[in-house]
Amino acid sequence: MKGPKGPQRRTGVREAAAQATREAILRAATKVFAKYGYDGGSVEKISKAARSYDRMIYYYFGSKEGLFIAVLEEIYRRMDEAESAIELELSRPVEALTTFIRFVLNYYRRNPEFVTLLNTENLHKGKHISKSLRAREYSSHALALLGQVLQAGVAQELFRPDVAARDLYLLIAATGYFHMSNRYTLSAFMGAPLDSPDAVAHWEAFVIESVLRAVDAGGADAAGSGRSSIPSTSNARIEA
Repeated sequence: MKGPKGPQRRTGVREAAAQATREAILRAATKVFAKYGYDGGSVEKISKAARSYDRMIYYYFGSKEGLFIAVLEEIYRRMDEAESAIELELSRPVEALTTFIRFVLNYYRRNPEFVTLLNTENLHKGKHISKSLRAREYSSHALALLGQVLQAGVAQELFRPDVAARDLYLLIAATGYFHMSNRYTLSAFMGAPLDSPDAVAHWEAFVIESVLRAVDAGGADAAGSGRSSIPSTSNARIEA
């Protein structure tokens, strides 16, 4: 059996090289924009970090803004991919929600560039990501997953039926993002390190308990009587 013809083989090699160049530029841009921000992250710095040429950035991404939008799309895509890989046992909705909360909090801590880049874009009032045609699709998996967890909890009379997946996701994301993005200033302001292992474990446990209380079908009655529809969350706490 004959192998591929010469021109076909060369085309495949060129395509692979082009993809490698584009990915190298994207990786370099992620680091440069995270370090210098959008305004300080020049095309020259990015091309140097990627060991490429300025013209290749314009060739693959059209402009510096186009490259920054691609960086934002890529960090959202990676988080979406990680969220899609979460294995949840829907027959145990309390444990499933706990797992999801833990994932979000840990993702922010393990991906500081994600937080830094979002901080940068928020300084620009989201004007770059708003031009993306793909950004919204990256929230669909997480919202669908949370929706399934909530439905399972409602079916077992553990969770309130009036909690929207979108609101719950914002609550969870807020507790993780704010704590991570403001850890240095808050540590100085409060006089205690918020990023020590003990402090991190404490915050995770507090967030898990707070979110579970927010969705608890016992509602106000549970708060006043000490009774809850949700089983004890002590097993859901994160070990230090």
